[in-house]
Amino acid sequence: MSSNKYNDKVKMHMLVTLIELLLRGARSNYVNITTTELANSIGRSQQAASKHLLELESNGYIKRMRYGQGFSIKVTEKGYREVYNLFMKLKAVVEPVKVIELVGTVVKGMGEGSYYMSLNGYRLQFINRLGFDPYPGTLNIKLDKMYIDAKQEITKYPPIIIEGFSDGKRTYGGVRCYRAKMNDTIDGAILIPERTHHDDSILEFISPVKIMDLGIKHGEKVSIKVNIEG
Repeated sequence: MSSNKYNDKVKMHMLVTLIELLLRGARSNYVNITTTELANSIGRSQQAASKHLLELESNGYIKRMRYGQGFSIKVTEKGYREVYNLFMKLKAVVEPVKVIELVGTVVKGMGEGSYYMSLNGYRLQFINRLGFDPYPGTLNIKLDKMYIDAKQEITKYPPIIIEGFSDGKRTYGGVRCYRAKMNDTIDGAILIPERTHHDDSILEFISPVKIMDLGIKHGEKVSIKVNIEG
């Protein structure tokens, strides 16, 4: 038996034609349409539209019956399934991402994290808004180059805001936070401060536990999965 090259993978122009037919109600009922009408709808020639219908029919994606100068056409379950599969792929692309992963190497910081994390102006907000009392210090992670843009992408999503404050002597900038998990086991959050000495490659991670006591070492590669839904 000879095999048809279209049986295994429907072509994009055939999908466009199937979508147009479904828009006209051809999933549940036969619909009347001429090849000229179809051609105008899909932006192709009458000859091309006629060829599309022949291909779709020969591969079992549609059924059609002669009706006057045109045809009555119905999309089969097989044809509908092709469009549905395309829809699910597009849905995965265009729907908001729920988790963004960042990968980098743990590096030594400048020792400022423990000071800032111990300030009540920050600490109390972390407790109230993140739901945990962070260990007084931040873990610095130098992101692999391919993940620096992903860090910037995260900032497009609504953060948990830690507001800036003044202690009467100096002012402290606000911080944007996103809940995150390190290596799929350590719960915490990443910090993106309004003011920082770090460049865009450095990611700051906080947790209610002392991460270095859990076996994480400087120079170790880690994964941070950021929850961007809050």
